[in-house]
Amino acid sequence: MNLPPPVMATAAPGPAPTSAPQPDSLSAEDARKAQALRKMKTVATLLLVFAAVVFLIAKINEDQGTWVGYVRAIAEAAMVGALADWFAVTALFRHPLRIPIPHTAIIPKRKDEIGRSLGNFVESNFLTADVIDERLRGARIGGRAGTWLAQPANAARAGDAVSDVLRGALEVLDDREIQQGLEHLIESRVRATPVTPLLGKAIDLTVEGGHHQRLLDAVLVGVGGFLDDNRSTFRQRLDEESPWWVPEPIDNRVFNKIYTAVSSFLEDVANTPDHEVRDSVDTRVAALAERLRADPELHAKGEAFKDEMLDHPEVRRWIDSLWTEAKRGMISAADDPDSELRVRLVNSLQQLGARLADDPEMQHKIDRWVSDALAYLVENYRTEVSDIIASTVEKWDGESTAEKLELQVGRDLQFIRINGTIVGGLAGFVIHAIGQLL
Repeated sequence: MNLPPPVMATAAPGPAPTSAPQPDSLSAEDARKAQALRKMKTVATLLLVFAAVVFLIAKINEDQGTWVGYVRAIAEAAMVGALADWFAVTALFRHPLRIPIPHTAIIPKRKDEIGRSLGNFVESNFLTADVIDERLRGARIGGRAGTWLAQPANAARAGDAVSDVLRGALEVLDDREIQQGLEHLIESRVRATPVTPLLGKAIDLTVEGGHHQRLLDAVLVGVGGFLDDNRSTFRQRLDEESPWWVPEPIDNRVFNKIYTAVSSFLEDVANTPDHEVRDSVDTRVAALAERLRADPELHAKGEAFKDEMLDHPEVRRWIDSLWTEAKRGMISAADDPDSELRVRLVNSLQQLGARLADDPEMQHKIDRWVSDALAYLVENYRTEVSDIIASTVEKWDGESTAEKLELQVGRDLQFIRINGTIVGGLAGFVIHAIGQLL
């Protein structure tokens, strides 16, 4: 604090500082601090002026008695203490009286070193695994998070946040890269999977579950219905194929005989679980499954068919549209609070919270996981925090840095001036008293 109105010194020589956030106007809190700083500067200055006035009066009236000498000594020492501490406090932020005295304007000149030292101090004393672990040990993050999530309203808020994150992540992803990756994954997996052994395994599972017999039943019912629906058509076709000289009653008897026999056969097979046709179907289906697994010719045909399907334009277009459709569906579901995705997400979060609130072992796992994750981040990236502090301070110009720091601590530093005035006066009294005794 200069005795006259404070004047900022010019910046120290050096490279021009890069642009950095320099406040154009003070915030309400900073304005309050600036007002308090001005008030304390005024008090400290008035004490110095008071000491000077007392000194002058005592000096003029020095012959009035011994006690005047004590007053003069006290005022003189108080002025010296006040001026010395004014110089010391002012030298931190600027050149006193704008005189470039060596080792003054310390902060503007050494702000880069101060920034690096501050960064190293934070890194060494705050960003350590032991400090983080000690701080988190009593925080009970797992239990508190579980209790909070168990509330339906909080689970809904957490679901909204997760949905926002999901939507944001989907929107910033490179669709072309994702689609190409998805297409490559699907195509490579399909091409790498032999189709005929897979079909053989599917047939085996079908036989084991008796599904092929139910399929046969459905076929028999379908064939029977087909025969009933087209009886007149078949009869007409027999008329067309029968020689002209065969009487119609004979054609009718032949047709009825054949039609009845086929219908009876289909009904017999459908109603007889151990019919020989069913046994034959079992045998042939099992043989087909074995051929699909072991026959190289069928294997080659299956692979050729698979490659032909993968190269078909319609299949290619379907694969190309998978990511677009999936992304559109997920974004739509994330935006809709009533969608199944959102409802399931909120329910899952609430159930997770309820379980976490009642499971001490799970709480301990969450606490340990959070602690380990933060410790890993601190151990591997704390230097980045130190560099951020140092680089941010480096971007500030010297005068702005001095102003910022003086605004934060200047009011307290003015007490040094006040105390220096008082202590100096007391020291002057003691020294003068000792001198009188000697």
